[in-house]
Amino acid sequence: MEYLIIIIIAVVFIAVISIKQVDEYERGIKFTCGKFSSTMNPGWNFVIPIFQSYRKVDIRTKAVDVPEQDAITKDNVSVRINAVIYYKIFDASKAVLEVENFYFAVGQLAQTTMRNAVGSVSLDELLSEREKISSEICKIIDTATDPWGIKVENVELKDISLPEEMKRVIAKVAEAEREKAAVITKAVGEVEASKNLAKAAEIMSSTPGAMHLRTLATLNDLSSDQSNTIIFTLPVEVLRSFEGKSFSEEKIKEVVEKIVKK
Repeated sequence: MEYLIIIIIAVVFIAVISIKQVDEYERGIKFTCGKFSSTMNPGWNFVIPIFQSYRKVDIRTKAVDVPEQDAITKDNVSVRINAVIYYKIFDASKAVLEVENFYFAVGQLAQTTMRNAVGSVSLDELLSEREKISSEICKIIDTATDPWGIKVENVELKDISLPEEMKRVIAKVAEAEREKAAVITKAVGEVEASKNLAKAAEIMSSTPGAMHLRTLATLNDLSSDQSNTIIFTLPVEVLRSFEGKSFSEEKIKEVVEKIVKK
């Protein structure tokens, strides 16, 4: 009877320690006598002590921070670049059986791929087409990690560091571009202004008395400052306006005095 109780206790103990829990975000890789036997799904699973063993694999999306790498662009400019890789495991058995340390392997593959990608483009392309280069790096890494059961979801280039002398060169180029744009804008404005002036001159020349009215308006504006001394010549249109008309000496003086008072 005592032996039966001992056996029952032993069986219960073995059964209890054989129960292994796998969480929803994990998968378990079970080995029987050292050989891969099955993939354990979330929940309680039995693993027989001594004869069987298992390893949990987290299948959630992981973010790997790729450290700064020295690289040389296609036009021989030295840069330092780093990135972030987002990936997840879609086949836990391959991630354990096909590669020793998938986390380390993905990081090393990303570093090599980044250097190769930077070396295939110029500095201008690297700065202006960052998203395109990131997509190409993602595609290359994803293809290489498929046999490991890993899906690379995204690659983001974080920082691109340039040498100080290259920063100064880029700043000079940007300044020259701004000056060029300013000169072009000024020239366009002058062209528009000249067109408007020509149009105004055409209208005034074709309208009798328009020049005379413009002259009087200008005199009125200038007369607001008492310190101004104004010397001007009468336009031909003004002189022609007096043709065929006779004015007395008193009328002329009255007109002159009004202009002087203004």
